Amino acid sequence: MSLDHCLIRPFAGLRPRRTDAAAVAAPPYDVLSSAEARQAVIGKPLSFLHVSRAEIDLPPEVDQYSPAVYARSAENFQRMIADGVLCRDPHACYYAYRLVMGEHVQTGLVAAASVAAYDSHRIRRHEFTRPDKEDDRVRQIEALNAQTGPVLLVHPDSVKAEQLLALATDSPPSIDLIADDGIRHTLWTIHDPASIAQISAVFGAMPNLYIADGHHRSAAAARVAATRRQQNHAADSAEFFLSVIFPASQMLIMDYNRVVRDLNGLTEEAFLAEVSKCYTVGASTTPVKPERRGVCGMYLGNRWYRLEILSGQVPVSDPVRQLDVSVLAEQLLGPLLGITDLRRDTRIDFVGGMRGLSELERRVNSGEMAVAFAMYPTQMADLIAVADTGQVMPPKSTWFEPKLADGLVSYLLDPD
Repeated sequence: MSLDHCLIRPFAGLRPRRTDAAAVAAPPYDVLSSAEARQAVIGKPLSFLHVSRAEIDLPPEVDQYSPAVYARSAENFQRMIADGVLCRDPHACYYAYRLVMGEHVQTGLVAAASVAAYDSHRIRRHEFTRPDKEDDRVRQIEALNAQTGPVLLVHPDSVKAEQLLALATDSPPSIDLIADDGIRHTLWTIHDPASIAQISAVFGAMPNLYIADGHHRSAAAARVAATRRQQNHAADSAEFFLSVIFPASQMLIMDYNRVVRDLNGLTEEAFLAEVSKCYTVGASTTPVKPERRGVCGMYLGNRWYRLEILSGQVPVSDPVRQLDVSVLAEQLLGPLLGITDLRRDTRIDFVGGMRGLSELERRVNSGEMAVAFAMYPTQMADLIAVADTGQVMPPKSTWFEPKLADGLVSYLLDPD
């Protein structure tokens, strides 16, 4: 099958030795600040953060985007390979990857996904990317000649795909560990040629895949591929990117909440009066965790309120404007608080649902923020509907949990 029509393919992954897997596995590079990453690697010399956030091995005053950081990342990566901490599989494989967080379980496929499918929108996106963050990932890929941060993809539910992964996971795993945050990560290697062929056929027949998380990683991989194509690079490994693909029904999207620094010159009383023009406002004696679409919680002046959007305020035909985060932006953040650019306005910040409503209270009670909004989680059907229309969601619309680990499988470019 030509590269233009190949959706995914197996690859010879670079993985930690079983005995080192727990020491290597690290949170995704983009969920920790530099300070948090420095703290997280104390006593952990094998942590993959030494590769994904190599500024932690340089003085704090070194900019995280300095050429020295990418050079140190490559040095650390090559040392882990030379020391045998990371070993490459001898043949192309697929991998089954299971995440367990409490009662939640999701099982997906680790594969190399096609850049051509990404470029043609067969692998569909729902977010804009920032050039500076793309540049960072391009430099990282080029420095390592590898992709180490997987893109989280979603496929429409498929009984055949689930059956194939069930067979693959009915055997002893290659890696099985519980990370510091309590998430269990289990990896199975699929090297049987017949199983690989079946998986390639079933997934290859899927009309579309959807990017859940990793828009900058996939965009960077596409840029690297385009550059190497222009340079007549012989190897086609750059025409694919590292991905983990889960069924849509197994994905868990948590709330992605908003906190705002001030009320744009309004008193609390005046602000509440304005909010009541687009939402039904009811005071609550307990924290408000929205139970359905169209409802959000608001924490203001040491008090919780339940907000329900007034009838007629939500466009029924636009999958983006229907989102609760869009309604809040259009009806309240923009006209009342003067926040029209959620990407760049420093008066707004975003809090993932894993931190709980208490984090919203803390940030307002401390005086750092003036008001907080607890959102109902965006649903997978919403994400797919937006992506299918070629549109993008507002920034920080989705927070997926549990997170994939960095370092468990890496994708080397230019195979031997």
